[in-house]
Amino acid sequence: MKEEHERTKLLIGDDGIETLKKTKVCIFGVGGVGGYVVEALARAGIGNICIVDKDVVSVSNINRQIIALQSTVGKPKVQVMKERIADISPDTLVDARQMFYLPENSDDFEFSEYDYIIDAIDNVTAKIDIIVKCKQCGTPIISSMGTGNKLHPELFEISDIYKTQMCPLAKVMRRELKARQIKRLKVVYSKEEPVYKGRTPGSISFVPSIAGLLIAGEVIRDVLKIK
Repeated sequence: MKEEHERTKLLIGDDGIETLKKTKVCIFGVGGVGGYVVEALARAGIGNICIVDKDVVSVSNINRQIIALQSTVGKPKVQVMKERIADISPDTLVDARQMFYLPENSDDFEFSEYDYIIDAIDNVTAKIDIIVKCKQCGTPIISSMGTGNKLHPELFEISDIYKTQMCPLAKVMRRELKARQIKRLKVVYSKEEPVYKGRTPGSISFVPSIAGLLIAGEVIRDVLKIK
C-alpha cells in the first residue's frame, strides 16, 4: 500500500483500499460541484475515473472551481482535471472526454460498466437522460441539484429527490422523473431559499465545494457498504 493512503487505511482498512482501487466511476460535469467530487475521489484512491465536460476554464470560474486558476484559463476542464489527478494519484486510470452529454450521444457510454455515476451538470434534459440510463441498467447514481444563489453550505443534505424542498431545480426534476415513473433518486440539495434570483446564478467559493464533497463521501461509503 502506498504511503499516500496510510491515513485512509486507518478508517477503511486494507480491504477498503483495495475496493476503491478497483472501483470505476464516471462524473458528468467537472465544474464547481463535479471538480470537488473528482478531487476527493482521486485522493481517496478510486482507481478508475471517467470525466465528461465540454467547457474550458473561464475567469468567471475562479471564484468556485478547484481547477480554475489564472494559469488554466482557456484550457479544457477535463484536460486540467486529468493532469491534476495524475499529480495526486499517478496510478489512477483517467478517461477524459471533452464533450457535452446529450441523449443523441448516449451510445458513447456503456453505463453498466461503471460502479457509480455522478451527475453534476446543469442541463435538465441531459440529467434526466443520464438518470434514466442508469436506472435501466441498475448502475448507482447520485445527482446534484442546484448550488447557485446559496450562502449556507450547512443546509445541504443527501436525500431522495421526492423529499426535497425549496430547490427550484429539484422541483423540475421531481416532475420529470415522476412522468418517467422513476420512483427514487439519491440527490444532494439545499433547503436554503435562494438569496438571489437574477438571470445568472450567483455563486461563492464555499458552497458548490461542500456539495461536491458530500457527494464524494456518499459514493465512497456506498461503494464500501458503510452505513
